[in-house]
Amino acid sequence: MSYIERLEELLVSSVIPDINDRIDEIFEEIADTKEASAEAKEEIEELREFKADLEEVLEDIQTGEMDEEEAQELVEDIQQAQRAVDDEEDL
Repeated sequence: MSYIERLEELLVSSVIPDINDRIDEIFEEIADTKEASAEAKEEIEELREFKADLEEVLEDIQTGEMDEEEAQELVEDIQQAQRAVDDEEDL
């Protein structure tokens, strides 16, 4: 499997769904408290911007504008971030 294919799989099956889940969690917290804190608003905005950036990466993959080297770097960055999250959850 090429790095481009791995990147697309990671984005579609893991990263973007995780972002959507986190946004949903924040909205649930807001609904429960009937108030959106400044932190919650900021996190939602950051997540939406990040998701938009990832959707642009997917578009680059689909249009053939992504090269293997760039895809490899992104795959490694995503895997490193996922390991860091897993390590935090283990604490």
